[in-house]
Amino acid sequence: MILASQRAAPLPPDERRAALIESTLSLVLAHGPDVSTRQIAQAAGVAEGTIFRVFATKDELVNAAVASAFDLSPLLRDLAAIDRAAPLPVRLVAAVECLQQRTARVFRLMDTLGCHGVAKTARDRSDQGVLIGQALVDLIGPAADQLRCEPHEAARRLQLLAVAFSHPRFVGDDPLPPVEIVSTLLDGIRLHPGHDALHPDSTNGEHPC
Repeated sequence: MILASQRAAPLPPDERRAALIESTLSLVLAHGPDVSTRQIAQAAGVAEGTIFRVFATKDELVNAAVASAFDLSPLLRDLAAIDRAAPLPVRLVAAVECLQQRTARVFRLMDTLGCHGVAKTARDRSDQGVLIGQALVDLIGPAADQLRCEPHEAARRLQLLAVAFSHPRFVGDDPLPPVEIVSTLLDGIRLHPGHDALHPDSTNGEHPC
């Protein structure tokens, strides 16, 4: 039982709904969809009855939580907030950090629920790759004169590398750091002057390969 002193202060309806969804998603990622409303209430710091003043059923809440993992709004917001005045490598490292967080969450959800469990949600958002690509093009575009391919192709390659080097099935618990993903995109793996410019102190003067 949750004591009144342990409960969070009352929130506006939209914030309460968002808090319930966030708590439920964390529980689903950790334990699967068979979480109880009691667990959800404890995680959210609310009375169990509060859930049913916001959602008609537990399944409705779980479905909303799963859908929230595929919501592009936070990612697009974070990508748009990256400082366009920063050097291209710094901008791309920030972008990969955002992409890795999303990749980890989505694939953890797929592992927890199975591909069929998220198939409809993913299908309804099949244009997301295009939207992410456009956001990356906007980020890369000002540095087009530094690249040997068009910004849209650079964005495509960055997305592919970020997913490939972050996917738990490929890398386990050891995803490639964002700075190395960007270095691989911009410089490859051959040594040449300035290769370690992004992280001069990380290897004590030795190349990590």
